[in-house]
Amino acid sequence: MSDYSQLERCLGYQFKEKNLIIEALTHKSFKKPYNNERLEFLGDAVLNLIVGEYLYKKFPKSNEGELSKIRASLVNETGFTKLAKEINLGDYIYISSAEERNKGRTKASILSDAFEAIMGAIYLESGLEVLKPIILKLLEESYDKINLDVLFSDYKTALQEITQAKFASIPEYRIEGSYGPDHKKEFEVSIWIDGQTYGTAKGKSKKLAQQAVAKIAIDILKGEEK
Repeated sequence: MSDYSQLERCLGYQFKEKNLIIEALTHKSFKKPYNNERLEFLGDAVLNLIVGEYLYKKFPKSNEGELSKIRASLVNETGFTKLAKEINLGDYIYISSAEERNKGRTKASILSDAFEAIMGAIYLESGLEVLKPIILKLLEESYDKINLDVLFSDYKTALQEITQAKFASIPEYRIEGSYGPDHKKEFEVSIWIDGQTYGTAKGKSKKLAQQAVAKIAIDILKGEEK
């Protein structure tokens, strides 16, 4: 596991300082005097900036709200886990034997944190202009298409899996209203699970509003588990 050459090839980047990559790959469970949490903090901030700039240029006609939604769909635990798997990052992470038994190498939280840390480490060593093409290449290889419809497509499916396991029921989506002229209509949808509402969201179509509110419900349910 101490040979990172394949990981570096996947990234298209070679670390000058090997201690930096070791720190970025060290989960807190591994019980060393260092771990990847500080680099994860840095990586999160830099990823937000790079993805934000990328979307700003890619979608010149989208408003701030739309850009924020697309970025939120990419810059999160699910998005970073997807990118981490693209480079087989789980094979290289240092975790405790307990985490190993608990399949820690495939856990979304551990993978996404390590991905942020690796990106933070590259930024620290070589700066924004070196890191930017690495991230954008990974994004474009991991997603066939980057837009609201595609990125929101999995939230309803993911939520249904969660609610069937937790409540033995499926979510109910209720249209609360529609606003604006026909050419610029916006729909408001609420979500109900097991007789309880988990929020409302708006979208340019009923489908987008449902996907947005499904994401809200997922975040709430995951928060309850912590």
